[in-house]
Amino acid sequence: MTVLTLELPPEVYRRLHEEAARLGKPPQIVVEEWLAERLTSPDTASGSDREKARHVLRAAGLLTELGPNLRRLADPTVRLEDISAALDQAGGKTLSEIVLEQRGPKG
Repeated sequence: MTVLTLELPPEVYRRLHEEAARLGKPPQIVVEEWLAERLTSPDTASGSDREKARHVLRAAGLLTELGPNLRRLADPTVRLEDISAALDQAGGKTLSEIVLEQRGPKG
């Protein structure tokens, strides 16, 4: 393994530590993963279109992994179809309808 020393502005260093804490990983591992993801081209990476899309979203900062608290609460046995069926049975207003009501009239 090669060692790389970086000089970061204090604000970037603080945000790196916050993100690492949120992910439950050491900052060095987070940076190593980010670099590996960024330097792996979606065109050369093996895998499906879904994996490539996830890679692009992650690189853009639009997709992250669950933090340790949410990961502990998540039930990996529940399928999306089960959640959708439960929400359909619940009835009531959709989330979009609730949001539109709370926004009030446009004007």
